Amino acid sequence: MKKLDRLPTHAEFAHVTDWVFDLDNTLYPHHVNLFAQIDRNMTAYVAELLSLEPAEAKKLQKEYYRDHGTTLQGLMIHHGVDPNDFLQRAHAIDYSVVPADPALGEAIKALPGRKFIFTNGSVHHAEMTARALGILDHFDDIFDIVAANFVPKPAGDTYDKFMSLHRVDTRNAVMFEDLPRNLLVPKALGMKTVLLVPHNLEYEFAEAWETSSDADEQIDYVTENLTGFLQRIVAQA
Repeated sequence: MKKLDRLPTHAEFAHVTDWVFDLDNTLYPHHVNLFAQIDRNMTAYVAELLSLEPAEAKKLQKEYYRDHGTTLQGLMIHHGVDPNDFLQRAHAIDYSVVPADPALGEAIKALPGRKFIFTNGSVHHAEMTARALGILDHFDDIFDIVAANFVPKPAGDTYDKFMSLHRVDTRNAVMFEDLPRNLLVPKALGMKTVLLVPHNLEYEFAEAWETSSDADEQIDYVTENLTGFLQRIVAQA
């Protein structure tokens, strides 16, 4: 695991005009564990669809997630599911567990340029989550799995769609993510990259392939505190 030793400076981000944020486990910390609710819903969906026991359904769900970027993509490829029905059921969750984060909102608001949410989830899920955090109004747009034609990150074509739609100059952009593999394309495109990790690097709920290592050259910075990271950039302006 890369150490949390690369503190950002304003000078290193002074050229950035587009700030791109993943949603889950990025704009809110891992310990909120909102995704656990989605995970349970997806397992239930797979179990019902394929008449599987919960343990079998969860195993298959995780295999699809690992191999295809999202459980949904795997289900579409192998079982022809209706993506809109899946998303509606997967995101039928309780958003009240997400705490408001005024400090994060102020930090995002203070960033110069445009701010985007780029998620493998739906616009509805992103809006509900960002609204609970109190940060929704600070974003220019949300690019979701529907806009990506249901092809999830880390597919290169999906990044191309996002960059083209919003005319993003990748040399002047930064991507914030919690999954190392989703930073490969942004780094190759010339973006700065920031990996969000759990507090004290406790990956209690993560699969082994979801965590980073010292070999992840696509990662420029690692932080467990998004608010503090952004505040440091702005404070030095």
